[in-house]
Amino acid sequence: MTAKTLSHRSRLLAAASLTVAAALTLSACGFSTESGSASGSDSGSGSGSEGSGEAPRTVKTAMGDVKVPAAPQRVVVLDTAELDSVLTLGVKPVGATHADVDSGFLNYLPKDQVAGITDVGQMMTPNLEAIAGLKPDLILTSKIRHGDKYAELSKIAPTVMTENTGYPWKENFQVHAEALNKKAEAKMVTDDYARHVADVTKALGGKEKAAATEVNMVRFVEGADIRIYGKKNYIATILADVGLGRPAITDKAKDGFSYDVSPEKIDLADADAVFHSTYGDPKKSKETQTTGSGLWKNMDAVKNGKVFAVDDQLWIQGIGYTAADKILHELRTNLK
Repeated sequence: MTAKTLSHRSRLLAAASLTVAAALTLSACGFSTESGSASGSDSGSGSGSEGSGEAPRTVKTAMGDVKVPAAPQRVVVLDTAELDSVLTLGVKPVGATHADVDSGFLNYLPKDQVAGITDVGQMMTPNLEAIAGLKPDLILTSKIRHGDKYAELSKIAPTVMTENTGYPWKENFQVHAEALNKKAEAKMVTDDYARHVADVTKALGGKEKAAATEVNMVRFVEGADIRIYGKKNYIATILADVGLGRPAITDKAKDGFSYDVSPEKIDLADADAVFHSTYGDPKKSKETQTTGSGLWKNMDAVKNGKVFAVDDQLWIQGIGYTAADKILHELRTNLK
């Protein structure tokens, strides 16, 4: 994301926050249209709206209806997508899990935004005691990550889970915004994203030219086969939004996610342009072996100078609008 985009988004979120703050003030003065009670399960012990004069709100989640504070103040997030969402919406969580990377919190996130956030453990094994110690009034995560811990998490605070992560990131963002009472800010973000997408498509020569440019995303993963990403994952949605074409090989992806190959079949990843990232050690992930091979060097994308190494933390692990803005910038820079 460019400095201009960051500045524009900051102004939008500031304006939206003032609007929401004004509405909350009127509500506290007796102008609220809330019924005073919400249906659904009462998930969590802390109410963050006590003393505010506002009733908790009900959010539909993968685990059923959950009551959340009118205006959550102490939020804990347990995955990278949720961290991107809250920061994008202008909320600094009190706690977050870390990804399995040296930087802890993903490196594409602005340092000033993650400074001061308490690390509550590795993403798949969050420290419940540490989470409870932060006295959160809202926890955000997904069922696929922490569904087995829902009962324990719900005893700490209202826990809002989406069903999955990755491909449905836009829908998940709206759930996060609803839980945070940041719907106005969310609309600002999605409108800004739509404008950015349109600008990138135009810069690439328009819709027809973008559609005629076939792009592949390859990921080298330590301890696994090489992944040629299909059409049902986070990065694929961004490529689709821009209107870029995808090679026929992507239709073979299992469940639409990825078509896995050995280094001896890497030529199946050839396209007009190939982006690739690495998770783990380059040698153990077979990146070094593969990119040094004759098959790789003979791909048209390589010969034409249209192969681009990208940051795995940004392109694959981030999952959110802040990451997407930066990816759009890189797509424009590399493909125009």
